[in-house]
Amino acid sequence: MTPHFFGQTPSVAQLTAPGAYPGLRLQMHDGGILEVVLQNDRTLNSVNAAAHRALTVVWRDIDAAEGVRCVLIRGEGRGFSSGGDFELIEEMASDFTALARVWREARDLVYNVINCGKPVVSAIHGPCVGAGLAVALLADVSVAAKTARLLDGHVRLGVAAGDHAAIIWPLLCGLNKAKYHLMTGEPVSGEEAERIGLVSLCVPDEELLDRAWKVARQLAAGSPTAVRWTKYALNNWLRAAGPTFDASLALEFLGFTGPDVREGLASLREKREPNFAEDAPI
Repeated sequence: MTPHFFGQTPSVAQLTAPGAYPGLRLQMHDGGILEVVLQNDRTLNSVNAAAHRALTVVWRDIDAAEGVRCVLIRGEGRGFSSGGDFELIEEMASDFTALARVWREARDLVYNVINCGKPVVSAIHGPCVGAGLAVALLADVSVAAKTARLLDGHVRLGVAAGDHAAIIWPLLCGLNKAKYHLMTGEPVSGEEAERIGLVSLCVPDEELLDRAWKVARQLAAGSPTAVRWTKYALNNWLRAAGPTFDASLALEFLGFTGPDVREGLASLREKREPNFAEDAPI
């Protein structure tokens, strides 16, 4: 079971214990930098039910833990994350209890990253989708490889772009670009993501980790109060967008009760174009 310390102060040893957070590997490094690695070699770091919960609660635990000065999050192997796995999506579309559980986790995941006092750096390479994309873009500094492929795939699945999209994409890259990519599902390369302001930095693929670690060390070496309080103040822009985010998340999960998500999931499994309904009921 994923630990949750509910206001207590977890030790670094508890955070980094093997298996403490399913789908994640945590390791403490010199200078107070905690490395969080999304790890699922078989499915390009996809997020199943256990990993989704872990990715939600870990930020509260990191926030409470002593000795953590900065977090660096990345994906293992060929990419950052391919998003929610098909089994989780299928469960959400067929089981109301599961749908309600994942709705709450999806809400808490976004707010937990925003409210985590420790600075977070993301190192993005390969595919970056779903819950992984949410964390990658909500990080305080996002560093992307040129060939990274950022994709919000909600409309392709047949549900509204909820998740993190409405709370941060318009703020990062403007409403027009946000609408284009979120309504068409057009992916964004790391290079294009930097050009439009979606990520902080873009570097050649071979330099990604070196640059991300350099930023993490710089943040970890700074005044903890100055860095964390600056983050808190700036993140009020995101908190102010909370009602917009809540509405988008509610509409996304409403979509999981309709027919389009079943067709979207079937078409993804069968690797074909979807055949959605001709019109919306409202």
